[in-house]
Amino acid sequence: MSITNKIFFFSLIFIYLFLIAVPMTLAVYDATKPLESTGLNKTAAGGYGALPTGVDADLPSLIGKIIGAGLALLGVIFFVILVYAGISWMMAMGKEEKINEAKDMIIAAILGLVVVLAAYAITAFVGGIFNKI
Repeated sequence: MSITNKIFFFSLIFIYLFLIAVPMTLAVYDATKPLESTGLNKTAAGGYGALPTGVDADLPSLIGKIIGAGLALLGVIFFVILVYAGISWMMAMGKEEKINEAKDMIIAAILGLVVVLAAYAITAFVGGIFNKI
């Protein structure tokens, strides 16, 4: 069995165990829990189409949550790029062109993280001003 086949085989096992088997097990566990522990009884008490208690119903709050989720997703993407660049630097084996490419990728990922953090800070600041009005 070649090394490529071994890597492929163990990758399939990893994908099955952690991406298929575990979520299926958790879904079965969640389905067997009583309804009261899930919070659905509180949501259903309000009726169809009603917002559960404690949920902000205004448009600026909803837009702020969407922007925050988008910025969090961008932060995760830049973090993954940073980790990938670090791994590619470690695997460069002394080749200067690959090392420089990885360094450039790390610099770009750090700049991307700075931009995302600045955008989040601006959004939080502006959102705080509009929530006071």
